[in-house]
Amino acid sequence: MKESLIVIGNGMAGMKALEELLMRVPDKYDVTVFGDEPHVNYNRIMLSPVLAGEKSFEDIIINDRKWYEDNNVTLYTSEKIIGIRRSEKIVVSEKGRELRYDVLWLATGSKPILLPLPGNDLPGVLTFRDMGDVDQMLAASKKYRDAVVIGGGLLGLEAAHGLNLNGMNVTILHKADWLMERQLDESAGYLLKSELEERGMTIYTGADTKSILGGERVESVRLVDGTEIEADLVVMAVGIYPNTELAQRAELECGRGIKVNDMLQTSDPSIYAIGECAEHRGVTYGLVSPLYEMGRVLAANMSGGENKYKGSVTFTKLKVSGVDVFSAGSIEEGPEVEDLVFRDARKGRYKRLVISEGRLAGAVLYGDVDDGPWYFQLIKDRNRIDDIREHIIFGQSLAVGADSTDPLAAVSALSEDAEICGCNGVCKGEIINSIKKNGLTSVDDVRSYTKASASCGSCTGLVRQILKLTLGDSFEAPESTPMCGCTDYSHEDVRHLILLKELKVIPQVMQELEWKTPNGCSKCRPALNFYLLCAFPGEYVDDNQSRFINERVHANIQKDGTYSVVPRMWGGLTTAKQLRAIADVVEKFEIPTVKITGGQRIDMLGVKKEDLPAVWKDLNDAGMVSEHAYGKALRTVKTCVGSEWCRFGTQASMSMGIDLEKLTWGSWMPHKFKMAVSGCPRNCAEATIKDFGIVAVDSGWEIYVGGNGGMKVRASDFLCKAETKEEVEEYCQAFIQLYREEAHYLERTAPWIERVGLRHITDQIVNDKDKRERLAGKFRFSQQFVQKDPWSERASGGVDIHEYSALAKIG
Repeated sequence: MKESLIVIGNGMAGMKALEELLMRVPDKYDVTVFGDEPHVNYNRIMLSPVLAGEKSFEDIIINDRKWYEDNNVTLYTSEKIIGIRRSEKIVVSEKGRELRYDVLWLATGSKPILLPLPGNDLPGVLTFRDMGDVDQMLAASKKYRDAVVIGGGLLGLEAAHGLNLNGMNVTILHKADWLMERQLDESAGYLLKSELEERGMTIYTGADTKSILGGERVESVRLVDGTEIEADLVVMAVGIYPNTELAQRAELECGRGIKVNDMLQTSDPSIYAIGECAEHRGVTYGLVSPLYEMGRVLAANMSGGENKYKGSVTFTKLKVSGVDVFSAGSIEEGPEVEDLVFRDARKGRYKRLVISEGRLAGAVLYGDVDDGPWYFQLIKDRNRIDDIREHIIFGQSLAVGADSTDPLAAVSALSEDAEICGCNGVCKGEIINSIKKNGLTSVDDVRSYTKASASCGSCTGLVRQILKLTLGDSFEAPESTPMCGCTDYSHEDVRHLILLKELKVIPQVMQELEWKTPNGCSKCRPALNFYLLCAFPGEYVDDNQSRFINERVHANIQKDGTYSVVPRMWGGLTTAKQLRAIADVVEKFEIPTVKITGGQRIDMLGVKKEDLPAVWKDLNDAGMVSEHAYGKALRTVKTCVGSEWCRFGTQASMSMGIDLEKLTWGSWMPHKFKMAVSGCPRNCAEATIKDFGIVAVDSGWEIYVGGNGGMKVRASDFLCKAETKEEVEEYCQAFIQLYREEAHYLERTAPWIERVGLRHITDQIVNDKDKRERLAGKFRFSQQFVQKDPWSERASGGVDIHEYSALAKIG
């Protein structure tokens, strides 16, 4: 007869241990799991991407109901265990269910701290702990405007980021002097604060919250210094504490958490505790890696082994898109430690390594976290670093040998227990063993068997390298991915066959390439429309119905169904006449909001759809045309005042920007495309985070490519120098045309360059003069067909007028 195992807690720690146990001894126990939440087991640390809209709940499920069924695990969701009768070995649920156990696991997790502030019970005050909290925040973001997040730690920043992406005005209140003060030092905290402020968040550090004010719902937050901040939603993310409530009622020995020994046994030998609720050697943990380590130890012991848990060294990564932060080990200053610091102000990178007794004790990385796993392993190993100390700050590739050109050297040097996937606690050795044991040959295979790279995906590159390292020459690079479910052809295949077969309309492409669906889908139709426009300029007729809504109506739809309108201002310059016309339009059409954009343009928000043609006509009459701020096209060319006005300017950046914008406007691209021109190396136009950026120097112009802000910030790569305006224009035209011809639809220049490599771009544009001239010539040819103002065509020419008219008036 099987022993009865009951698991209280359906979270990550308990289910990881159960997974490990079932792999070892699938038939030893009769398993029952109780969970408070209505859901199956999901990846709690991925709640932030769900809040941010980057993933759905289904994406973060670890084990679906079929997994429980397949493993003969009885699951009770939405059912809380309220008592343990230890003398009888019986658990009692709130629904009156009583079950006997031979072995009991407590994986009750932790609870969020709710600050004892006046008003903390008002509607609209939440914590950030589970899927229910995320659902409430998402609902609030659709109805309300102002959010205050109390707590600038890991969880608070991820909540703030998600609410910000959902359109709320977010203010972060943090009591310490800098953000994430437990993981970051002051310098990294400053960089992080600056980055988040640039994204539109307001941050108060040293902010002591006094009370939460409101009537029927929260209305504001008051600080001790009297400052009052409007709030429709308050999220408290100030920490967690172990959930020991059930254990204390059962009279198990508890401190801060449920006390366990190295075998993870509580004071009752039949009861074990793991995860955030457990206290081991006086330490409790709130990160996923220690929870998984506990799970492996517990499963090993329950299946006949004798493993001991010896505590964990942890590291932290912030899950805010585009913000790369890594922290591990001890970063405390002191007389017994020494610091190695590296700063790159231009690229926003900061590294600090803490060395104690000749060993790496801690690391803080901001902006470039690629070497995080290597530093983490050095911290865990506690080996002396004397032989690599001189170069360690520059990362693994230089520290292990500056002449190393082996792309797998870094991952090869990692030890077997180096953690590769922090989200799911998967080590290098586990991946290698699974590859060998199960004959895995692809990243998808590894995800399926080990869950490595199955969550945030940031370790996918490492997983691929481990596959290559393990399989050697038998590893085949992943086959190209189909464009969508309508075809088995990749983007490259489709573009190649369009040219080879001279397929010139969408139905012909679908017919000849044996599309699986009659009319394609929202992924392939816009892509095909662009590929045909690029392949046959002047010949292919744009298919308006294959465009997204913003491009169909030539304005950006807003969350209330109105639109925003941005007129083009060449190089960011305007005139009194244009400003007067904009003011007249705003008053005439009662446009509620006028805003200066990050690209130095004026955005009019809240325009009714039926008013769009009339608004455009008035703007056209003042000489303004569409900015294409809604399209996969050239957006803006940002400029500083350059030598025309600035005493530091070395070249005329405004006129360069105007000329480039007039040269390239109207061109359709795989994705939005931004340019900037700075008049000197001070780079006031931020040209090095643009798709195509130009920085003036005394001898001419430096050209940079592949930068972007947005979700994932990337500093651009230096392409080359140009001496004259004509050279800059030719490089610009050639680069855009190469991007148009090679990038996948909806692929910005940054991922395109990372995919094909900067060397490829340089070979085509810089090293091959003939190729550059051909590309520039093709671009100029295509421009003659697209530099027509779409607003004018619709305002005065009656084009697509049905888009702006109601089908019928009812009532």
